[in-house]
Amino acid sequence: MYCWSRMSHSQAESVIKNIIREIGQECAMKGQTVSETLVAFMVKAVVLDPRNEFNVDRTLTKNDVQKLIKLCVSRLLDAVNPSLDTIKMQVYFDMNYTNRAALQSVFPQTELGVFLSLSKKDKERQLKELTMIVTGIRLFNKDCGKGGEGIDDLPAILNEAIPAATQPIDAELRASQDLAYRYTAVLEMTRESPHRNIEGRLSMLKEALFNVRQHEAFLCIILSDVITCAQEVEMMDKQFAAQIEHLKNTVQAKTAVPTSQVFPIFLALANLWTSFQDEILLLSFLTNLTGSLQQFLGIHAQLFPDDVMESLLEGVTVKSDEQRIKETMGIKVNVSDFKEQEWLFPETTANFDQLLIQYRGFCAHALAEKDGLLLPGNPAIGILKHKEKYYTFSSKESAYVFAQNPDMFIQLIGEKARECAELIQLLELHHQFESLAPYSQVRSGDKRSMKPITKCDSSTQTDTHILPPTIVKSYEWNEWELRRKAIKLANLRRKLTHSMQTNLSHMRRDGSTQVYLLKDFGTQTKLDNSSNVPRPQIFLAGLRGGSTPTTCMVKVNLTRAVDET
Repeated sequence: MYCWSRMSHSQAESVIKNIIREIGQECAMKGQTVSETLVAFMVKAVVLDPRNEFNVDRTLTKNDVQKLIKLCVSRLLDAVNPSLDTIKMQVYFDMNYTNRAALQSVFPQTELGVFLSLSKKDKERQLKELTMIVTGIRLFNKDCGKGGEGIDDLPAILNEAIPAATQPIDAELRASQDLAYRYTAVLEMTRESPHRNIEGRLSMLKEALFNVRQHEAFLCIILSDVITCAQEVEMMDKQFAAQIEHLKNTVQAKTAVPTSQVFPIFLALANLWTSFQDEILLLSFLTNLTGSLQQFLGIHAQLFPDDVMESLLEGVTVKSDEQRIKETMGIKVNVSDFKEQEWLFPETTANFDQLLIQYRGFCAHALAEKDGLLLPGNPAIGILKHKEKYYTFSSKESAYVFAQNPDMFIQLIGEKARECAELIQLLELHHQFESLAPYSQVRSGDKRSMKPITKCDSSTQTDTHILPPTIVKSYEWNEWELRRKAIKLANLRRKLTHSMQTNLSHMRRDGSTQVYLLKDFGTQTKLDNSSNVPRPQIFLAGLRGGSTPTTCMVKVNLTRAVDET
């Protein structure tokens, strides 16, 4: 039996690893190979879903573990499941996508010195500098038409490759957006007037909408990187031309030029050329990643072919995100209708376009009230600032309803994300699901009242003496000792003190004298000399008495003569 909340961190990891291993083995036995990352994501999704009634706050029996494994294997082997395809797409993108910072050389300039200092530092540095200088010289000769054979014209290649790479990404983005617009129109129509041909597949239709919206978000990221690549190439092209012109002006018709003048320019040319190579690798990577995402979209043609969608969309107007936003332009929230809420507008807010909108810009009210319907929010209506977070809405009415009780709608969206785990990444809700939240096994009642409980190991330490010590040394706890002291005091009260003066004590009193300390002084002469005088030694014998009744003292002078010293 396992109880996750009472286990140590290492024990919990071991249990989860065993569960992941068993799920992977069962999937492999049934002919489906899955990665550990995908299995781990699915375990978390199954446990988070309140419909599965897992309670990580109590001891998990063997049956609970087997139930968890069975549910995960069942979802991983489902061949017709848009939700699973979305999760697979998210895991694949996270494992394969890297940002532009990772495209530097294996050893960036900031780390190169540290690496080279380990061994053979001077040789490796000189070799690298020599390679860069030779590269710069060959590039300069190529521009002058005097050499550089075999060097491709990377700027020209990039100027042709970037538009060629942008076109298919744009085409796929438009295709995913068109699907999203059609799914959204069908879902809106179904809410207003239920369609008998889609009622049983409504959940599948929403999962398909989540799938294409996630694909759209990933393609937007890739397209943004391609646009940044084009901007970088344009800037580097200008820098390269400027360095070539600077080098020509420096060399001109001189037969000899100091290396301190030309070598830095050669190095700059080589670094720019390396950056061109990096941009080519980046463009190739983004193109391959775009093509790889196609494998997670094949389910749409199987579930909702064109003839089925045409029948569902009969008499329905399909609106794009731009059309929906255009319809609500000029409509704004009246700030005077709200006393506590803060609203932001483009004309009164600095850096309005840079605000981090929650739920990836989708309408917060539609997500909660319309069961996960993804409608684009229009910031021009007004952005609600609630607890340092920003929310947009698809209409003025949605904004008013959401602002009446934002916390309730935010909680509803969190519960929807627990049921559909792909929404956690699609809506960027990672901060709400950093750890597994325990759920009580409630078969009936309002599950909205359940709140996640975050648990952690903690310890406190108290000082031995918080306050300054107030020890009374005269305190006595032993009653017999107290009795002894009481008897002693009683006896003292009956005693009298007498005083008398004797021959030995009279004339004795305290006295004080004042003396002046000797002053230290010295003299210096040209001649050092010294003398030694005898030490007086006198012995008194007979002071201790003897057999005679009277004391007879004998004084003996033992002082040595001066001439004997």
